Amino acid sequence: MPEMSSGVHAEYQAALDYLYSFINYENRMPPDRQHARFNLDRLRWLLDELGQPHLRWPSVVVAGTKGKGSTCAMIEAILRAAGYRPGFFSSPHLHTWRERVQVDRELIDQTTVVALVERLRHIVARLPAELGPPTTFELTTALAFAHFAASEVDLAVLEVGLGGRYDTVNVVTPLLSVITPISYDHTAVLGYTLAEIAYAKAGIIKPGVPVVIASQSEEAQPVIVHEAGTQSPLWQAAPDALRPLANASGPPRRYPVDVTPAAIALRGAHQTDNARLAIAALMLLGERGWRITPEAIARGLATVRWPARFEVVEGSPTIVIDGAMNGASAARLRESLDALSFGQLVLVLGTSQDKDVAAIAAELVPGAAAVILTRSRHPRSASPATLAPTVRPLFDGPLFITDDIPPALEQARALAAPDDLICVAGSLFVAAAAREALGLPAVID
Repeated sequence: MPEMSSGVHAEYQAALDYLYSFINYENRMPPDRQHARFNLDRLRWLLDELGQPHLRWPSVVVAGTKGKGSTCAMIEAILRAAGYRPGFFSSPHLHTWRERVQVDRELIDQTTVVALVERLRHIVARLPAELGPPTTFELTTALAFAHFAASEVDLAVLEVGLGGRYDTVNVVTPLLSVITPISYDHTAVLGYTLAEIAYAKAGIIKPGVPVVIASQSEEAQPVIVHEAGTQSPLWQAAPDALRPLANASGPPRRYPVDVTPAAIALRGAHQTDNARLAIAALMLLGERGWRITPEAIARGLATVRWPARFEVVEGSPTIVIDGAMNGASAARLRESLDALSFGQLVLVLGTSQDKDVAAIAAELVPGAAAVILTRSRHPRSASPATLAPTVRPLFDGPLFITDDIPPALEQARALAAPDDLICVAGSLFVAAAAREALGLPAVID
């Protein structure tokens, strides 16, 4: 996506152009499940040439389908509240590529990006031919890890980009593995059953490394339990307590703070589940010597930021922006919308080509009084016209098609009464474009 900030220097843009000159699976998903395309051996070689920066700091790795980013953001915020200096690696970004690589919640600066890309250029030139060319995400990961080492972070919070088993962050051995709820997404790459997808996500489990998971489906949980085996203590962040599962010992642990919507800066009914998982992760770190007080947990939850996830823009009408991009996330969005008080719902919907449009639409469209189909400028965005045959049978209200977010928002405002609600959903890329069109501030810049 283009940079939102106007202060983009030519050298920085050239560095981004170099990164994006390689295969970029965010713009074009892999055509099949040949996981060798995500070559961890190649990334390990790059990291060796960089001086093995990933061995110079401990980490927490977070995989899953729903709530990965929010859970990571909460863990990171609590660590800062506890006085630590965390690194934070996440994807995709909303407005600037620099959001992906943060230290102490500060975005990596343009000068550092330029310097690290220049180092990578020389290393890539020596890359053995048998390893093949790197991908954009591999280079981004290597750059992030080098920045964390140079910044002397206390701990890095690493969000898995795709899957887990063959994702770039899986080159590290973390202090703790975290798995959020698993549902259907990226099925062409990860598998068409929840068991197959769970196998990919559970690939972050390492021998001897504790694992904490959110509540999972009956199909996914046995796969995770099997992957944990007898070597990795497995815990579950249940609604009432942190509970031991396979190979974990001891009684259930009560959460040290009350997990209520009012205690969490992020809005949405699902955020209490994400908060419990984040707290459970910090509890397990606490048992390994990390100083995490109840006060730090409460302060971190109260100050965490993670835009475009049930982001409420107060006004007349109110606008909700949410990056819900699969059926399960759309269901949680619908639950959160149902908890609000408003007249009618005007839905602005746009998705990526590889998403389950039917599942997303089935959750959000029937409750709408009007629907505007649109698209972002991202290369993977689906044409609004291709969404119409799926959406039209789900409701009998007016259906509009636009080719960009600003006219879609204008149309929504023209349709909505002051007490109505406009919801923009279906893709983080659509959510980012809506934030930009509404003039909302960049994440931290």
